[in-house]
Amino acid sequence: MLSLVVGLGNPGRRYRETRHNVGFMVVETLRERAGEPDEREAGHSIVWRTEVEGREIVLARPQVFMNLSGAAVRALAGKHGALPEEVLVVCDDFHLEFGALRLRRSGSHGGHNGMRSIIAALGTPEFPRLRIGIGAAPAGQDPAEYVLERFAPDERARLGDVVAQAADCVETVLKAGLEAGMNRYNRPSEGK
Repeated sequence: MLSLVVGLGNPGRRYRETRHNVGFMVVETLRERAGEPDEREAGHSIVWRTEVEGREIVLARPQVFMNLSGAAVRALAGKHGALPEEVLVVCDDFHLEFGALRLRRSGSHGGHNGMRSIIAALGTPEFPRLRIGIGAAPAGQDPAEYVLERFAPDERARLGDVVAQAADCVETVLKAGLEAGMNRYNRPSEGK
């Protein structure tokens, strides 16, 4: 059973609305839906506690840069007694078209430095993750620069729906399990 949901991103105003911070956006949406529980700092992160189906769930937004996400996730898991399979990581993915969701039980880092850091810190790739498509970098542009840019105007127009759908996916997983979430949300984006 999941007990910890970690949305990845970079801290600070400079990165607030960038593609790499879509994981933060999802966790913040979940916090709003939970009635905005009190904010605390723990495990190099900002955390909020909420309850789903009678279980305590910790929502977290690491306050370390993306490439160091593993230190925060390891600290959070240790503090809250969560095994890797009880931690759901929410992050961006430029290999997926904008708005597509991919929920997996485990997997590789797929070139994502935050995921690479988490796999190294936990010593295993066996933790669930929800990847949110941000679309590919334009030809000739370094993906490392692309993920730190703000969304294009047409993407911004759809971003609220994408983040809401990703939050819906997380809520489905928390209430009905990973299999239910995968069956319902692992499909291409809508409205391309």
